Amino acid sequence: MAYQVLARKYRPQRFADVAGQDHVTVTLMNALTQGRIAHGYIFSGHRGIGKTTIARILAMALNCRNTIGSAVRPTPEPCEVCESCTEIKAGNAVDVIEIDAATNRGIDEIRELRDAARYRPARDKYKIYILDEAHQITDAAFNALLKTLEEPPDHIVFMMATTQPEDIPQTVRSRCQHFSFHAVKLVDILSELRGIAQREGVDADESALSLLAEAGDGSMRDALSIMDQAIASAPVEDGRPRLDAGQIRELMGTVPNAVFERILEAVDGNRSAEVITVANQLLDAGNSPAQLARQLVRYLRNTVIAKIAGIGIDGAAADGVAGELLQISADEQRRAGRSAALFSEEELTRFLQVMLRTFDELGYRQEQRFHFELGLLKLVHLRRLLPIEAVLSQFPVTGGARPGPGVATAKTMGAATPPSPRPPVSGSATARVLETNAKPAFSPFEKDQSRSRFDEKAIGVAPAPVAVMPAAAPVVPMAAPVSLPTPIPTPISVATPAEMILTEADAEGAALLEIGDQAEAATGIALIAEAETPEAPEPASINNLQPSPLHSAEDLQRAAVDALSAAKNQATPADALADAEWTITDTEIRVQTELSKTMLSMVINPEAEKIAKAALRDAGAGSLKLILLPGAKNTATAKKPRPAKNGSVQAKAMEHPIVQRAQTLFNAEIRNVIDLSDND
Repeated sequence: MAYQVLARKYRPQRFADVAGQDHVTVTLMNALTQGRIAHGYIFSGHRGIGKTTIARILAMALNCRNTIGSAVRPTPEPCEVCESCTEIKAGNAVDVIEIDAATNRGIDEIRELRDAARYRPARDKYKIYILDEAHQITDAAFNALLKTLEEPPDHIVFMMATTQPEDIPQTVRSRCQHFSFHAVKLVDILSELRGIAQREGVDADESALSLLAEAGDGSMRDALSIMDQAIASAPVEDGRPRLDAGQIRELMGTVPNAVFERILEAVDGNRSAEVITVANQLLDAGNSPAQLARQLVRYLRNTVIAKIAGIGIDGAAADGVAGELLQISADEQRRAGRSAALFSEEELTRFLQVMLRTFDELGYRQEQRFHFELGLLKLVHLRRLLPIEAVLSQFPVTGGARPGPGVATAKTMGAATPPSPRPPVSGSATARVLETNAKPAFSPFEKDQSRSRFDEKAIGVAPAPVAVMPAAAPVVPMAAPVSLPTPIPTPISVATPAEMILTEADAEGAALLEIGDQAEAATGIALIAEAETPEAPEPASINNLQPSPLHSAEDLQRAAVDALSAAKNQATPADALADAEWTITDTEIRVQTELSKTMLSMVINPEAEKIAKAALRDAGAGSLKLILLPGAKNTATAKKPRPAKNGSVQAKAMEHPIVQRAQTLFNAEIRNVIDLSDND
């Protein structure tokens, strides 16, 4: 008789001989005992784990001529001696038709099957159709089989084996009993290989059998095929083949995991040269970069699982759940435990992610060697990087809420230590120059802290006291904080000459609040006041402007511009009046615009002029006549800034007593006001 490979020679012929599928075999044997035979079965799962084998055993049990409980057949197992059992075992039974669905997948073949299914079996009890690789059948062919599956004859049983059950239409799956097969465990494969080696007269050590079992990757057929090849290439000692781990690795083209353990030890020691040297030795020996990356990925996965399961360097705690997760031998479990002890779980996870990406890239890269070496170097570099959590933890954390923009505290004002004097400025008649404190270090969470601080103020947290800073005198707190008429603290920046200088004569009674850095001190001084929460004033409009004795041209101009800005579609006239030059005499208000005679009547239309006159009348200038003059203004006169609108930040700054005091003392001019309040 011709030689038969191990996978066929030792194919199970009974339910009890099937390894690792007890949940399927027990259910089928109970169904046979109770006579609950379905007309359709779907067996799905990994390759080489017994799907077709169990289908044949079930066919033998269904057509066995001996009844269950008889002397020849005491259990639901097939008797294996009757004609039906022997014919099915030999593969020449008339009523058991095994079809390769990968080639007979069309609608014509399924129609022939459907027509033949109407006829009763020639001799046995059931006509059984075993469809291997059933997911290859087309949708049209499955649709042609639906009616037969839903209402089959009593003598028909369909058995479909597939590795991709999701490709079978749901309408077909719902008409069949679905059994999902498990991957065979390492211990079960190892036990089968050990028994087969004894029956075949092969001397094999435990490490060699463990390597064969691991190479099977949950498939009994794959493990037997590799074992068959290893026996054929093994040296013969005393007439018996001898299997060892080195010979099997060379046969499979793999390297021992001790090499990857050495690589991880070099990564832990930050030795890039050693990592590249080991990789060079492996590649020069003829190993494929893709195969090496695949093995390293598997080793890293086992290392991660060993770290999670808490397996020690001596293999402790490798039983129970850890043994289920790590389908490797005891020696490999100890090796994975030693590598896991070198790194944290996060580091091992990053290593695995990098090597998975490297393995994917090797499939379409031209220079696979370079990319494999680059992937190994990335493992070394990952040990040099700090996690973002460690970086954030280095930021200083102070107790309590820190003040944000617009709030002065004793620390920022220098209440604990008086400001140190600076050298006199050359050519200056003053004695000292105010020195500003440095800004605190930048924090990425400053905005959130500022927002939470304002929330605390809203619920009644007392504001920090405002400090006063007379020149050449210690800093003392004011009797009460100065407040702005807004519900949000508004920092006001007043531009002054190059240095703000206080003389001894002017220092008396001055209350100047200092904040900012040295650059801000060189161009001006920031005047910051803590705000209370008064009622917000209503926006300025023609209706709520109450008559008041305004005598300056700036006040009248502001009143007219505000009225036009509040009116609908009057923004352009408001801008024109804001840019104009206003002059007041005893009987009239002369407005020198920049508009030509033609554009004057178009821009400042009668409606806009009416609104402006009404605003001037409400402002107390009703007796004065408004005269609009065309033409450019006198260029010799310096352009004045626009008057601030009522209710704006600039207007509030102008009304603040500290700003007015600064203007009086230093003849200062407000050119720009920046609102630093949180508007979120």
